Amino acid sequence: MSIEVRAGTALILTSSLCFGVSGTIAKPAMQAGLSPEQVATARIALAALVLLAGVAVVRPRLLRVRRGEWPLLLGYGLLGVAGVQLCFFVMVQRLPVGIAILLEFVSPVLIALWTRFVRRVRLPGVMWLGIALAMLGLALVAQVWDGLTIDAIGLLAGLAAAACSAAYFLIGEHGATTREPLGVVTWGMVAGAVAVCVVSPPWRLPVALLGAPTTLGPWRPPVWTLLVAVALLSTALAYALGTTALRHLPASVASVVGLLEPVVATASAWALLGESLSWVQLAGALVLLGGATIVQLVHSRRSTSAQPVAGQECPAGAP
Repeated sequence: MSIEVRAGTALILTSSLCFGVSGTIAKPAMQAGLSPEQVATARIALAALVLLAGVAVVRPRLLRVRRGEWPLLLGYGLLGVAGVQLCFFVMVQRLPVGIAILLEFVSPVLIALWTRFVRRVRLPGVMWLGIALAMLGLALVAQVWDGLTIDAIGLLAGLAAAACSAAYFLIGEHGATTREPLGVVTWGMVAGAVAVCVVSPPWRLPVALLGAPTTLGPWRPPVWTLLVAVALLSTALAYALGTTALRHLPASVASVVGLLEPVVATASAWALLGESLSWVQLAGALVLLGGATIVQLVHSRRSTSAQPVAGQECPAGAP
Protein backbone atom coordinates (compact mmCIF):
# COMPACT_ATOMS: atom_id res chain seq x y z
CA MET A 1 0.00 0.00 0.00
CA SER A 2 1.52 3.33 -1.06
CA ILE A 3 2.07 6.23 1.33
CA GLU A 4 -0.55 8.24 -0.56
CA VAL A 5 -3.20 5.52 -0.17
CA ARG A 6 -2.32 5.12 3.51
CA ALA A 7 -2.69 8.85 4.06
CA GLY A 8 -6.06 8.92 2.28
CA THR A 9 -7.30 5.92 4.23
CA ALA A 10 -6.24 7.45 7.57
CA LEU A 11 -7.98 10.72 6.68
CA ILE A 12 -11.27 9.13 5.58
CA LEU A 13 -11.30 6.83 8.64
CA THR A 14 -10.81 9.81 10.96
CA SER A 15 -13.48 11.74 9.05
CA SER A 16 -15.89 8.80 9.40
CA LEU A 17 -15.17 8.68 13.13
CA CYS A 18 -15.98 12.40 13.46
CA PHE A 19 -19.13 12.09 11.35
CA GLY A 20 -20.18 8.94 13.20
CA VAL A 21 -20.37 10.54 16.64
CA SER A 22 -22.46 13.48 15.39
CA GLY A 23 -25.79 11.79 16.09
CA THR A 24 -24.73 10.74 19.57
CA ILE A 25 -23.58 14.27 20.40
CA ALA A 26 -26.60 16.00 18.85
CA LYS A 27 -29.35 13.70 20.12
CA PRO A 28 -29.34 14.99 23.73
CA ALA A 29 -29.74 18.53 22.33
CA MET A 30 -32.84 17.41 20.41
CA GLN A 31 -34.15 15.61 23.48
CA ALA A 32 -33.79 18.91 25.34
CA GLY A 33 -36.20 20.55 22.92
CA LEU A 34 -34.36 21.58 19.74
CA SER A 35 -35.73 20.36 16.42
CA PRO A 36 -33.46 18.47 13.98
CA GLU A 37 -33.62 21.44 11.59
CA GLN A 38 -32.50 23.81 14.34
CA VAL A 39 -29.58 21.54 15.22
CA ALA A 40 -28.61 21.38 11.52
CA THR A 41 -28.72 25.18 11.24
CA ALA A 42 -26.60 25.68 14.36
CA ARG A 43 -24.20 22.93 13.29
CA ILE A 44 -23.57 24.11 9.73
CA ALA A 45 -23.73 27.87 10.39
CA LEU A 46 -21.27 27.71 13.29
CA ALA A 47 -18.92 25.46 11.30
CA ALA A 48 -19.07 27.92 8.37
CA LEU A 49 -18.23 30.90 10.62
CA VAL A 50 -15.30 29.08 12.25
CA LEU A 51 -13.89 27.90 8.91
CA LEU A 52 -14.34 31.29 7.25
CA ALA A 53 -12.68 33.18 10.12
CA GLY A 54 -9.89 30.66 10.55
CA VAL A 55 -8.99 30.49 6.86
CA ALA A 56 -9.19 34.30 6.53
CA VAL A 57 -6.57 34.65 9.27
CA VAL A 58 -4.28 31.70 8.49
CA ARG A 59 -4.53 31.17 4.70
CA PRO A 60 -6.56 34.00 3.18
CA ARG A 61 -5.49 33.13 -0.37
CA LEU A 62 -7.71 30.03 -0.18
CA LEU A 63 -10.75 32.30 -0.15
CA ARG A 64 -9.99 33.61 -3.64
CA VAL A 65 -12.37 32.05 -6.12
CA ARG A 66 -12.29 32.26 -9.90
CA ARG A 67 -15.61 32.78 -11.62
CA GLY A 68 -15.58 29.30 -13.16
CA GLU A 69 -15.14 27.65 -9.75
CA TRP A 70 -18.41 28.88 -8.21
CA PRO A 71 -20.63 26.13 -9.70
CA LEU A 72 -18.45 23.45 -8.07
CA LEU A 73 -18.40 25.21 -4.69
CA LEU A 74 -22.13 25.85 -4.74
CA GLY A 75 -22.84 22.26 -5.77
CA TYR A 76 -20.65 20.97 -2.94
CA GLY A 77 -22.38 23.20 -0.39
CA LEU A 78 -25.97 22.79 -1.55
CA LEU A 79 -25.79 19.03 -2.18
CA GLY A 80 -22.91 17.69 -0.08
CA VAL A 81 -23.60 19.83 2.99
CA ALA A 82 -27.17 21.19 3.14
CA GLY A 83 -28.80 18.54 0.93
CA VAL A 84 -27.52 15.57 2.92
CA GLN A 85 -28.56 17.09 6.25
CA LEU A 86 -32.03 18.30 5.28
CA CYS A 87 -32.99 15.17 3.31
CA PHE A 88 -31.86 12.99 6.19
CA PHE A 89 -34.04 14.88 8.67
CA VAL A 90 -37.10 14.57 6.41
CA MET A 91 -36.35 10.88 6.03
CA VAL A 92 -35.99 10.03 9.73
CA GLN A 93 -39.31 11.73 10.46
CA ARG A 94 -41.13 9.34 8.09
CA LEU A 95 -39.10 6.10 8.10
CA PRO A 96 -37.56 3.80 10.71
CA VAL A 97 -34.03 4.93 11.54
CA GLY A 98 -32.54 1.66 10.26
CA ILE A 99 -34.02 2.10 6.81
CA ALA A 100 -33.07 5.78 6.82
CA ILE A 101 -29.42 4.96 7.47
CA LEU A 102 -29.40 2.26 4.79
CA LEU A 103 -30.95 4.57 2.19
CA GLU A 104 -28.45 7.36 2.82
CA PHE A 105 -25.50 4.99 2.58
CA VAL A 106 -26.56 3.53 -0.75
CA SER A 107 -24.24 6.25 -2.09
CA PRO A 108 -21.26 3.88 -2.74
CA VAL A 109 -23.44 1.91 -5.15
CA LEU A 110 -24.49 5.12 -6.92
CA ILE A 111 -20.84 6.20 -7.14
CA ALA A 112 -19.81 2.81 -8.52
CA LEU A 113 -22.54 3.05 -11.16
CA TRP A 114 -21.48 6.59 -12.03
CA THR A 115 -17.84 5.49 -12.31
CA ARG A 116 -18.74 2.52 -14.50
CA PHE A 117 -21.36 3.99 -16.84
CA VAL A 118 -20.67 7.75 -16.90
CA ARG A 119 -16.89 7.80 -16.54
CA ARG A 120 -16.70 4.45 -18.35
CA VAL A 121 -14.12 3.07 -15.95
CA ARG A 122 -14.28 -0.71 -15.64
CA LEU A 123 -14.30 -1.85 -12.00
CA PRO A 124 -12.96 -5.28 -11.01
CA GLY A 125 -15.55 -7.87 -10.05
CA VAL A 126 -13.93 -8.23 -6.63
CA MET A 127 -14.60 -4.54 -5.94
CA TRP A 128 -18.30 -5.08 -6.66
CA LEU A 129 -18.20 -8.00 -4.21
CA GLY A 130 -16.68 -5.73 -1.58
CA ILE A 131 -19.38 -3.10 -2.16
CA ALA A 132 -22.10 -5.78 -1.90
CA LEU A 133 -20.65 -7.08 1.38
CA ALA A 134 -20.40 -3.56 2.77
CA MET A 135 -24.05 -2.90 1.94
CA LEU A 136 -25.09 -6.22 3.49
CA GLY A 137 -23.17 -5.37 6.63
CA LEU A 138 -24.78 -1.95 6.73
CA ALA A 139 -28.23 -3.54 6.46
CA LEU A 140 -27.40 -5.76 9.46
CA VAL A 141 -26.07 -2.81 11.49
CA ALA A 142 -29.19 -0.78 10.66
CA GLN A 143 -31.49 -3.80 11.28
CA VAL A 144 -33.69 -2.74 8.35
CA TRP A 145 -36.22 -5.51 9.01
CA ASP A 146 -37.21 -3.82 12.27
CA GLY A 147 -40.35 -1.84 11.46
CA LEU A 148 -40.58 -1.94 7.66
CA THR A 149 -43.01 0.89 6.95
CA ILE A 150 -42.35 2.59 3.63
CA ASP A 151 -43.59 6.15 3.28
CA ALA A 152 -43.42 7.53 -0.28
CA ILE A 153 -42.09 10.96 0.74
CA GLY A 154 -39.65 9.37 3.16
CA LEU A 155 -38.43 6.99 0.46
CA LEU A 156 -37.90 9.86 -1.99
CA ALA A 157 -36.06 11.83 0.70
CA GLY A 158 -33.87 8.79 1.36
CA LEU A 159 -32.94 8.42 -2.29
CA ALA A 160 -32.27 12.16 -2.44
CA ALA A 161 -30.02 11.87 0.64
CA ALA A 162 -28.10 9.04 -1.05
CA ALA A 163 -27.71 11.12 -4.21
CA CYS A 164 -26.52 14.12 -2.19
CA SER A 165 -24.06 11.92 -0.30
CA ALA A 166 -22.73 10.57 -3.61
CA ALA A 167 -22.44 14.17 -4.85
CA TYR A 168 -20.39 15.02 -1.75
CA PHE A 169 -17.79 12.42 -2.69
CA LEU A 170 -17.83 13.03 -6.46
CA ILE A 171 -17.80 16.84 -6.30
CA GLY A 172 -15.34 16.75 -3.41
CA GLU A 173 -13.05 14.45 -5.41
CA HIS A 174 -13.03 16.91 -8.32
CA GLY A 175 -12.70 19.94 -6.07
CA ALA A 176 -9.83 18.45 -4.07
CA THR A 177 -7.80 17.92 -7.25
CA THR A 178 -8.43 21.42 -8.68
CA ARG A 179 -8.37 23.54 -5.49
CA GLU A 180 -7.05 23.35 -1.96
CA PRO A 181 -9.52 21.09 -0.07
CA LEU A 182 -9.81 23.55 2.82
CA GLY A 183 -10.95 26.28 0.43
CA VAL A 184 -13.56 23.95 -1.07
CA VAL A 185 -14.88 22.99 2.36
CA THR A 186 -14.98 26.60 3.60
CA TRP A 187 -16.99 28.03 0.72
CA GLY A 188 -19.10 24.87 0.50
CA MET A 189 -19.95 25.19 4.19
CA VAL A 190 -20.90 28.85 3.70
CA ALA A 191 -23.22 27.92 0.82
CA GLY A 192 -24.72 25.10 2.90
CA ALA A 193 -25.22 27.44 5.87
CA VAL A 194 -27.15 29.92 3.75
CA ALA A 195 -29.39 27.11 2.47
CA VAL A 196 -30.22 25.67 5.91
CA CYS A 197 -30.78 29.15 7.37
CA VAL A 198 -33.46 29.71 4.72
CA VAL A 199 -35.18 26.48 5.78
CA SER A 200 -34.76 27.08 9.52
CA PRO A 201 -33.83 30.72 10.32
CA PRO A 202 -31.34 31.00 13.21
CA TRP A 203 -33.40 33.71 14.96
CA ARG A 204 -36.02 31.05 15.69
CA LEU A 205 -33.53 29.15 17.83
CA PRO A 206 -34.87 29.00 21.41
CA VAL A 207 -32.04 30.79 23.22
CA ALA A 208 -33.43 29.82 26.64
CA LEU A 209 -32.71 26.16 25.87
CA LEU A 210 -29.02 26.68 25.13
CA GLY A 211 -28.06 26.63 28.81
CA ALA A 212 -30.30 23.68 29.70
CA PRO A 213 -28.42 20.63 31.07
CA THR A 214 -28.40 17.38 29.11
CA THR A 215 -27.11 13.86 29.66
CA LEU A 216 -24.27 12.41 27.59
CA GLY A 217 -22.91 9.28 29.21
CA PRO A 218 -21.50 10.22 32.63
CA TRP A 219 -21.53 13.96 31.80
CA ARG A 220 -24.18 16.67 32.13
CA PRO A 221 -23.16 19.30 29.56
CA PRO A 222 -25.37 22.25 28.60
CA VAL A 223 -26.97 22.24 25.15
CA TRP A 224 -24.67 24.91 23.70
CA THR A 225 -21.55 22.80 24.32
CA LEU A 226 -23.06 19.94 22.33
CA LEU A 227 -23.83 22.29 19.42
CA VAL A 228 -20.27 23.61 19.49
CA ALA A 229 -18.86 20.07 19.61
CA VAL A 230 -20.95 18.80 16.71
CA ALA A 231 -20.10 21.92 14.67
CA LEU A 232 -16.35 21.76 15.22
CA LEU A 233 -15.69 18.02 15.47
CA SER A 234 -18.44 16.43 13.37
CA THR A 235 -18.81 19.15 10.74
CA ALA A 236 -15.83 21.46 10.17
CA LEU A 237 -13.15 18.87 10.96
CA ALA A 238 -15.03 15.93 9.46
CA TYR A 239 -15.66 17.67 6.13
CA ALA A 240 -12.11 19.04 5.95
CA LEU A 241 -10.54 15.62 6.54
CA GLY A 242 -12.95 13.80 4.25
CA THR A 243 -12.44 16.18 1.33
CA THR A 244 -8.66 16.15 1.79
CA ALA A 245 -8.78 12.34 1.65
CA LEU A 246 -10.27 12.61 -1.84
CA ARG A 247 -6.92 13.91 -3.02
CA HIS A 248 -5.50 10.47 -2.32
CA LEU A 249 -8.46 8.11 -2.84
CA PRO A 250 -11.09 7.98 -5.61
CA ALA A 251 -14.70 8.59 -4.59
CA SER A 252 -15.62 4.94 -5.27
CA VAL A 253 -13.17 3.80 -2.58
CA ALA A 254 -13.59 6.64 -0.08
CA SER A 255 -17.37 6.21 -0.04
CA VAL A 256 -17.09 2.51 0.88
CA VAL A 257 -14.51 3.15 3.61
CA GLY A 258 -16.86 5.90 4.82
CA LEU A 259 -19.45 3.21 5.53
CA LEU A 260 -17.68 2.83 8.87
CA GLU A 261 -19.63 5.91 9.97
CA PRO A 262 -22.84 4.00 10.91
CA VAL A 263 -20.72 1.47 12.82
CA VAL A 264 -19.22 4.32 14.84
CA ALA A 265 -22.68 5.86 15.27
CA THR A 266 -24.13 2.61 16.59
CA ALA A 267 -21.20 1.94 18.93
CA SER A 268 -21.10 5.50 20.33
CA ALA A 269 -24.88 5.49 20.89
CA TRP A 270 -24.52 2.21 22.80
CA ALA A 271 -21.63 3.52 24.92
CA LEU A 272 -22.92 7.04 25.70
CA LEU A 273 -26.70 6.92 25.24
CA GLY A 274 -27.41 3.39 26.41
CA GLU A 275 -28.96 2.35 23.10
CA SER A 276 -28.94 -1.40 22.51
CA LEU A 277 -26.33 -3.13 20.36
CA SER A 278 -27.33 -6.66 19.32
CA TRP A 279 -25.14 -9.53 18.18
CA VAL A 280 -26.62 -9.13 14.70
CA GLN A 281 -25.34 -5.55 14.58
CA LEU A 282 -21.91 -6.69 15.72
CA ALA A 283 -21.88 -9.33 12.98
CA GLY A 284 -22.99 -6.69 10.48
CA ALA A 285 -20.13 -4.44 11.54
CA LEU A 286 -17.65 -7.24 10.83
CA VAL A 287 -19.19 -7.92 7.41
CA LEU A 288 -19.11 -4.21 6.61
CA LEU A 289 -15.47 -3.96 7.64
CA GLY A 290 -14.66 -6.99 5.51
CA GLY A 291 -16.32 -5.47 2.45
CA ALA A 292 -14.59 -2.12 2.93
CA THR A 293 -11.25 -3.90 3.35
CA ILE A 294 -11.73 -5.79 0.07
CA VAL A 295 -12.43 -2.54 -1.78
CA GLN A 296 -9.40 -0.90 -0.20
CA LEU A 297 -7.06 -3.80 -1.04
CA VAL A 298 -8.26 -3.95 -4.65
CA HIS A 299 -7.70 -0.23 -5.05
CA SER A 300 -4.24 -0.46 -3.47
CA ARG A 301 -3.20 -3.17 -5.93
CA ARG A 302 -4.55 -1.18 -8.88
CA SER A 303 -2.72 1.93 -7.65
CA THR A 304 0.53 -0.01 -7.29
CA SER A 305 0.25 -1.56 -10.75
CA ALA A 306 -0.57 1.86 -12.21
CA GLN A 307 2.61 3.47 -10.87
CA PRO A 308 4.77 4.62 -13.81
CA VAL A 309 8.15 3.01 -14.31
CA ALA A 310 11.27 5.17 -14.38
CA GLY A 311 11.26 7.54 -17.31
CA GLN A 312 7.50 7.29 -17.90
CA GLU A 313 4.76 9.72 -16.94
CA CYS A 314 1.55 8.64 -15.31
CA PRO A 315 -1.33 9.18 -17.72
CA ALA A 316 -3.85 11.88 -16.86
CA GLY A 317 -6.68 10.62 -14.70
CA ALA A 318 -4.83 7.51 -13.52
CA PRO A 319 -5.51 6.64 -9.89
